[in-house]
Amino acid sequence: IVDFQKIVGTFMGMVDSVAKEVEGEKMKAIGARNLLKSISKQRESQQQQLQALITEKRMQQERLRIQYDALVKEEAGQNEFLEQLILQK
Repeated sequence: IVDFQKIVGTFMGMVDSVAKEVEGEKMKAIGARNLLKSISKQRESQQQQLQALITEKRMQQERLRIQYDALVKEEAGQNEFLEQLILQK
């Protein structure tokens, strides 16, 4: 009976040791999963910010293109006016 109790005690110690190790690995896995979710959310947020920046830059480009077109027309009108003024003299 004493030998049996020693064997059972040793076995219970091993089971406790393995249980602690499993619990530690479980906590590592949970931590890794949470970190991965956090990184995923950060990337999603960053992607949304970049998309908003792209949209803003496209709108700015469109405004500048319209302004450029207006200036080109203005320049052409002024050149035409100067040509007419020169021809009248």
